[in-house]
Amino acid sequence: MNRQISKNFLTVRKLTSELVKNLHPEDTVIQTEVDISPPKWHLAHTTWFFENFILKKYIKNYKPYHPSFDYLFNSYYQSQGTRVKRYNRGYHPRPLLSEVMQYRTAIENEINELLKLNPENEELNNLVELGIHHEQQHQELLLTDLKNIWSQSPLFPEYTSIPEVQQQPSDPAKWMQLEEGLYETGYSGNNFHYDNEAPRHKIFLDAFEISSRQVLVGEYLKFINDGGYQKWQYWLHEGWDWVTTNEIEAPLYWDKIDDTWYVYTLSGFKKINEQEILTHISFYEADAYARWRGYRLPTEQEWEIAANLYGKDDISYNFLDQKNFHPTQISEKNTAFLGQVWEWTNSSYLPYPGFKPWKGDVGEYNGKFMINQMVLRGGSCVTPQDHFRLSYRNFFHPHLRWQFTGIRLAKNFNNEL
Repeated sequence: MNRQISKNFLTVRKLTSELVKNLHPEDTVIQTEVDISPPKWHLAHTTWFFENFILKKYIKNYKPYHPSFDYLFNSYYQSQGTRVKRYNRGYHPRPLLSEVMQYRTAIENEINELLKLNPENEELNNLVELGIHHEQQHQELLLTDLKNIWSQSPLFPEYTSIPEVQQQPSDPAKWMQLEEGLYETGYSGNNFHYDNEAPRHKIFLDAFEISSRQVLVGEYLKFINDGGYQKWQYWLHEGWDWVTTNEIEAPLYWDKIDDTWYVYTLSGFKKINEQEILTHISFYEADAYARWRGYRLPTEQEWEIAANLYGKDDISYNFLDQKNFHPTQISEKNTAFLGQVWEWTNSSYLPYPGFKPWKGDVGEYNGKFMINQMVLRGGSCVTPQDHFRLSYRNFFHPHLRWQFTGIRLAKNFNNEL
């Protein structure tokens, strides 16, 4: 167990370093808005997590690497003292990027040594495993944050280069039916999972149908062309306020030039591909589109039960191998529910019956955010390969769309248009 955790720890830490190896220091310090953190902050914060929750706990009279790092790189842990305000993370040019990378190496060495000296300490192993999955979350955030930062530049930097793919017609979506009945939902197994995925519990569902794939760019374009952003009838009250106040007319990163839609991706600025899976939309947009189509979004319980029945654990996208960090076309033959985009559900982020947060300081990790947010399922094209789970509950405020977020439609059984 300990050897595998040590191996996983070093593998994940190495991948984070690889993700930034072609960035310049200037790329790593900018913060464009409150929900976006500079890449340098992600590099330091994930290291602070290991130092603060593990080294300080297990090493007697531990001397922190730097006396100011607790303040600079704590995210939201009230139990760990004061911290830089979230919207000020980009105000700190120091420490230098090179110093942050030195910090990462130093803490990695100490964690590795600690694991060697305590091979049978189950609590230590569990905390290191949590730190590994925490860093994988930040690998995804690092890429989505960098994309937002670079999208502000008229130079439209390229993170990775991929060849243009000729548009091929996608297979039509099909409806997959589930009967009414009593089902079980929540994590089942003995591997790592977050506290908010448990406990497993029963839920009764009416019969429903769910789409075999996510909504495509071309399908959403019809909503835009039909004036979907100008028709209040399709929007929730808060969503309509958001659209009108912010003058929203299209998904994030879209720009219309001479009647042609373009989109910024991590491989540059290019014409939209109507056959690709739609991404970078808010819950408000997802809900409005579903209403325009005459359908709805699935609940998170419907999504999970359908995914277990039809999608199994197939993953339609590989973060490590493909590295084009953008949703692709998908064949109807592949009904994978994992990968491509995080799918909005019509479920508020709330505790499961009998939910208990983790003990100790890491109990702040998930539970205190269970208000005013919506659940997303499935993982995205920038989710690390071994970080996917059908029970994984992601959550964001309904107006946010800088993550790779998309739509899968659902309907009540025998729903007729």
